[in-house]
Amino acid sequence: MSRHDHYAPGPHDPYAEEGTAGGWFDSDGFVPRQPGDPQDGYGHGHGHDARTYPYQQQSYRPGIPEQPQGGHDDRPTRALRVVAEQAPAEPGYHVPDAPEVAWDMAAGRRRVRISRAVLLCVLTVQAVLSLRLSNTAFQDEALYLAAGHAQLDQLLHGTPLPKDYAAYFSGSPQLYPVLAALVDGRFGLAGARSLSLAFMLATTGLLYSLSRRLFNERAALAAAALFAVLHSTVVMGYYATYDAAAVFLLALATWIVVRTDRAPAAAVLLAAPVAVLAVGVKYAAALYLPTVVVLALLTARPRRGAGAAVGRMVLLGLGIGALLAAGVYATDLLAGVRQTTTDREHGTDGAGFLLRRSAEWGGLMFLTAVGGAVSYVRRSRMHESPLARRLDDPGRRRRALLGLVLCGTAVLAPAYQVHLATQVSLFKHIGFGLLFAAPMAGVGVTRLVGAHFRYPQLGIMLWTAMLCLGITQADWRFALWPDSSKMVRVIEPYMNSRGHYLGSTPEVPLYYFREETTHRQWQSVFGMEYTDEKGTYLSGDEAYRAALRDGEFDLIVLDGLTNPRVDDIIADAVRGNPHYRLLADLPFRNSAGTGEYRVWIKTS
Repeated sequence: MSRHDHYAPGPHDPYAEEGTAGGWFDSDGFVPRQPGDPQDGYGHGHGHDARTYPYQQQSYRPGIPEQPQGGHDDRPTRALRVVAEQAPAEPGYHVPDAPEVAWDMAAGRRRVRISRAVLLCVLTVQAVLSLRLSNTAFQDEALYLAAGHAQLDQLLHGTPLPKDYAAYFSGSPQLYPVLAALVDGRFGLAGARSLSLAFMLATTGLLYSLSRRLFNERAALAAAALFAVLHSTVVMGYYATYDAAAVFLLALATWIVVRTDRAPAAAVLLAAPVAVLAVGVKYAAALYLPTVVVLALLTARPRRGAGAAVGRMVLLGLGIGALLAAGVYATDLLAGVRQTTTDREHGTDGAGFLLRRSAEWGGLMFLTAVGGAVSYVRRSRMHESPLARRLDDPGRRRRALLGLVLCGTAVLAPAYQVHLATQVSLFKHIGFGLLFAAPMAGVGVTRLVGAHFRYPQLGIMLWTAMLCLGITQADWRFALWPDSSKMVRVIEPYMNSRGHYLGSTPEVPLYYFREETTHRQWQSVFGMEYTDEKGTYLSGDEAYRAALRDGEFDLIVLDGLTNPRVDDIIADAVRGNPHYRLLADLPFRNSAGTGEYRVWIKTS
């Protein structure tokens, strides 16, 4: 074989450098291999002897780069030399042990502060969304506030009630109306609406707390953020009706049930009076009491055994039942419960229309809750830390029941409204049900975002979509009724304690002129009884015609929205009637389009 003219270092050669063309360098540069050096099978030298490499017979002291080479006046080399290992110095500090993953299960102070700060931001957004709504008093608001003032007059001055409010109110007139009237008397309509805002903000706070207890902080924050921008939440937060107070009491009862999961079984009875009070404030809240009772079973600690969990549920059920029975027996509210809740007159709205409305007002959050429930059944682990696997697993069956109960509660209101064939109060009752589905919706958001916030954009997109829907729907809702400020100014000179008045929504002028008029002086367009001058008793449409023919009313105010059929009958009866003349025609705009207030005054 032919011989090469250069030295190719083997892989064991400590002085070989990358990038050299098959040689090694000393201080003067390249030194070629000498003839006669041992060859390998390919003509490459790899053996070493003392003549060619005398430095291999010398012992070197470590750490000295330039030393004489066996009597030869060798020049210093730039090749690397092996330095003897030295014992490492003791470090000045120790790096603390890091958690297994970024998300630690321990509830540290920093995590608590951050969670509360985010919750405060959520509550701020909720308050701003509600406070931006503006309109004059709605019919229901005016009715409850006027009734509350009448109740106060009876309590403080012994003034007889103008009407039996308990016979047709859908909640006790001695509870929310009185509280709201106290606030209204001091701060006006804005104060009464702000009272509802306080109830709804507290509801969101309780929702966060109970969701955190059931799952963790992130699921709780997601649940609160979604609930805060719902159509029903935003509207009820600035709506002077008893719905906000009722949903707050339901949230408080549920929070007590969840919070006492580790306490003795008897502690769950603290939720019984709160739940019964919620029913007293609004009778429809009774629809959600079974959910509260079942949660007493599902949230009990598994280690206590099935018997203790069932006993907890039974105790709460018996406590609520006993208090409800006592309330019905001791009060005269049963007629109102039958008229407004159990024996309520059915409407004419179709099932498809009602289901479509329900999907518009709460469908997105409901689907998120269902997705969260399914993922929770498949995988119970809520924390990202592997340590969470060693925690108590609630079990697939318990997880499935919890998801079914919470998500199933959200469909109770739409199902009941379909049964009644009416959309009256549907948007508010949807909010009641979504309060219970919200924790599962929070789980759905956390699973959508992923561990360590892998896909935060998905959660942001979902929340933004719900925010836009909530703003749009709340604005539409608050513009459904006309602005009555012009009408109030027109009729103000004619209000006194002797007049008899007819109105499409008599509750509105009654609220604004409660010092000048009483409920007895106002007649609505929803049924009338009248005895004419000849002593003939009439009811319904004929009663309106006869009363107008006799000039019974001193002032008539129609809006054409509340009951258009009866409004047309009244308008026909006053057309050409010598007793009345048209005082004002006041146009307005609402969510449905345009309309007008028509005001007639009695001339003779």
